[in-house]
Amino acid sequence: MSRALIDGYDAALFDLDGVIYLGPEPVPAAPATIAVLRAGGAKVGFVTNNAARSTTTVAEVLQGMGIQVGAADVVSSAQAITDLAAAQLPAGAKVLIVGTEALAQEARIRGLEPVAGADDEPAAVIQGYHPQMPWSLLVEAGIAVQHGARWYGANPDMTRPTDRGLVPGIGVQLAAVGATVNVEPVIAGKPHRPLLDATVARLGCTSPIFVGDRLDTDVLGANGAGMGSLFVLSGAHGKDDLLDAGPQSRPQFIAKDVSGLLAEPRRAVIDGDRALCRAGEAVVRDGIAQISSPVVSDLDAQLDCLAALLALVWSGRGTASHQDLAVLDLVH
Repeated sequence: MSRALIDGYDAALFDLDGVIYLGPEPVPAAPATIAVLRAGGAKVGFVTNNAARSTTTVAEVLQGMGIQVGAADVVSSAQAITDLAAAQLPAGAKVLIVGTEALAQEARIRGLEPVAGADDEPAAVIQGYHPQMPWSLLVEAGIAVQHGARWYGANPDMTRPTDRGLVPGIGVQLAAVGATVNVEPVIAGKPHRPLLDATVARLGCTSPIFVGDRLDTDVLGANGAGMGSLFVLSGAHGKDDLLDAGPQSRPQFIAKDVSGLLAEPRRAVIDGDRALCRAGEAVVRDGIAQISSPVVSDLDAQLDCLAALLALVWSGRGTASHQDLAVLDLVH
């Protein structure tokens, strides 16, 4: 009897954008998958780099998508970065919040005092994603940091996946401030550990697997924290990103979406210059790794082929080009 991927872990931690939902729409497999995980006794946590909304609001959005969740099940970069700032700043310190009211409220909860601008002499700038970021706030942030304020950033994401496509993320907003200063912000969100450590502590789990759609934040963060990692193709990154991924950004498992947690793990087996993964086969000829099994119009079978090819490339047995991946027409 085959075992599901989740059977090897005591908790599943989920990124949100591109994994559980795309803009206002849920990823189709997400509600049912979460329900099955909970029914089976797995702990579930939702980990978001997006600092724009409160965890209560996020929970309400998920509930509206048919997902059983409470605010305590959601851990945000807004919470993680204000925790970090409060631990390093004096009690009651003034902070310039360059983000939404949700981020300001997290700062207040931790005893920090939000102020309006650089002239208020804040001890720190705390920056989070704002979907309508006022340019004037970015100007004030740069001036405050130039005058000696510490600089904190919720996360480094350059883009955000939506139902319409990729849009600029907080990384772009951080870069605007960064152009005016000669220091780097302290980051709490993925791939940095504070957000992931906070989630593990809250759930009380010992062997979690992280499910994400970005290699540079989700997978890199999970690998750095010693967690299992499942990369899903429902969001920002795709097959070409996997091919280019460095050793620290390579996931243990790949799947089309979160339902991969309920399926048998996709594992490639290498035998010399040949790799097999279920219905997929790849071989190395003259140093070039190529898919050798017939490619069919079935997403799972195409992912098998991709896993076999990646196993050869990542093991150093051969190289492959993005052109070679064009045969996988169902895999983005």
